[in-house]
Amino acid sequence: MIWYLLHCKKQKERKFLDTCRQYLSGKVLKEAFVFTYDRMRRFQGEWHLERQLMFPDYVFLESDDETALTEELNRYRKIAGLYRECEDVPYVEKNEENFLISLCGETHHLGMSKGVIRDGITRITEGPLLGMEERIRKVDRHKRLARLEVPGNHMPGSILAGLEIVDKS
Repeated sequence: MIWYLLHCKKQKERKFLDTCRQYLSGKVLKEAFVFTYDRMRRFQGEWHLERQLMFPDYVFLESDDETALTEELNRYRKIAGLYRECEDVPYVEKNEENFLISLCGETHHLGMSKGVIRDGITRITEGPLLGMEERIRKVDRHKRLARLEVPGNHMPGSILAGLEIVDKS
């Protein structure tokens, strides 16, 4: 199975997923999904856990037949009206896929992590980012987010992940 990455219209990811599941045959489409992550946001004087799209405007399709997938997508493009016609559907490299699976698992969801900063070095103490410290490019302590580098060339270069720094020295 190969994952393919489709760019869809802004804020139409869920509708596009439903359309793919409804119109594409089971022979061609094994699964359609998006990746999400947890983040903390402060409003009304309290912190709240929110689920956000990891790759806004993108949907992942799993298939083992790129030609048939492209044909079916183009056949239903006018019905869906959610993405532009394509000749080739961009695929996700195996190292990118393995990275996302190691972070999010089969649920395609990245939970919150906790960590500390010691002498300017971020150390993750719990959560899915444990052991991924070398991928962290930036930590925003105020927004409780970390920006991570994604390996490969076919996906956006970085992703956001929820990270609460509980101590800094």
